[in-house]
Amino acid sequence: MTVLGTGSMGRALAEAFLAGGHSTTVWNRTPHRAAPLVAAGADHQLALADALAASPLVISCTSGFRSARESLTGAEHQLAGRTVITLNSGTPAEAREFAAWVKSSGARFLAGAIKNVPSAVGKPDTLLYFSGERAVFDTHRATLQALGGDLVHLGDDPDLAALYESAVGATLLPALLGFFEGAALLASRGIAAQTMVPYSVKWLQMIESLLPIMAGEIDDRDYTRLGSSIALFHDAIPYDEQLGADSGVELSWHAPMHELLQRAVAEGRGEQSITALFELLVSRRSGR
Repeated sequence: MTVLGTGSMGRALAEAFLAGGHSTTVWNRTPHRAAPLVAAGADHQLALADALAASPLVISCTSGFRSARESLTGAEHQLAGRTVITLNSGTPAEAREFAAWVKSSGARFLAGAIKNVPSAVGKPDTLLYFSGERAVFDTHRATLQALGGDLVHLGDDPDLAALYESAVGATLLPALLGFFEGAALLASRGIAAQTMVPYSVKWLQMIESLLPIMAGEIDDRDYTRLGSSIALFHDAIPYDEQLGADSGVELSWHAPMHELLQRAVAEGRGEQSITALFELLVSRRSGR
């Protein structure tokens, strides 16, 4: 196959394919980045047209759909008869647009997302999900297995991988900020962040156990089963503010969350479970 893009993730993809015994051609806008892959046995093509001609399967791992299209613009004639699989970030709208463009060039398309860091590529428990034609996924599944042991096809709509990437990824930065805040609180007392890790893991496992309940409340629109009310979190707002003042830790990122809680209480949702904040977030365009 041909891998377009040899940044940290693209390099990990190419290395995994090589480790799996697959003939691998690589291309990157910055040629010198491909040197380690060449040393590992990859074929490096300086010209994009030559890289595309090297294989009927093209894996694009650039910074996003726009970047992928920019890279491929001018080489559309080389895509005819090939399969293009993207493994990058981007919005569902961008995925739909890119899929239509690829198909108009006579190629088949599959969108994918890797739910892990580059160092996890190729491991048995690494999750990758894909969307687009099921037949394309089935044809290349054995090859894609080199990238991770947990492969999921979400459906035929080409934007589903990007949709789930955005939906699942929405928890990442808030969770990390929470951990960083906790580390800052400990640091204000001269305590190492490492001491918090076992307890943070337990806390995340507790949250994991509640996700099915919260998802059920959202799907049923019944915010009575969780047992943790909006009022409980709302009443804790002054404690947050006092904690920041006492510790000197910057907690201004809490303000939008506090505003949501205050709006929910004003709407009379105080006794509903915290899951009911979904109602304030859901798009009016969804018709809910």
